[in-house]
Amino acid sequence: MRLTTRTNLAARILMACANTQDRLLKTADIAALCNSSTNHTAHVVQRLQSEGYISTMRGRTGGIRLARPMDQVSIGEMFRLFESEIPVAECFEPDTNSCPLTDVCRLRNYIHKALDAFYHELDMVTLQDLVQGNCGLTQLLAQHPAGAPLCDRPGEAAVA
Repeated sequence: MRLTTRTNLAARILMACANTQDRLLKTADIAALCNSSTNHTAHVVQRLQSEGYISTMRGRTGGIRLARPMDQVSIGEMFRLFESEIPVAECFEPDTNSCPLTDVCRLRNYIHKALDAFYHELDMVTLQDLVQGNCGLTQLLAQHPAGAPLCDRPGEAAVA
């Protein structure tokens, strides 16, 4: 299974926002930080905003920030939001399925079980788990104009 670029980008955007809670981030800065186009980043930002993960403010001094506390952002929920539209295999999409084995295929059931286990693990992870105390992430983000450190000095624990 390979995650979509949108899911990966959504996770990066949320981590950047969580790491810079004291200020708004510009979409263009996040795009540069995440090695993504501004257009692609804007699409993902719009989806995250419409689903209540981030809030946006328009204008010259505008930008984006987290709309929920970090401990209330489920990574499993966010992954489902971006991954659920893409079938894992042809047989999971009834409109385009042309596999003659679908009715008797046992692999499909095992794939369902594997996906359930995958999401179960991610459901136990919050954005806070990914960011808090992750000074390596903080230092990496601080090297970019969009980043603002949550750690005072290298090796120190993050500020809650």
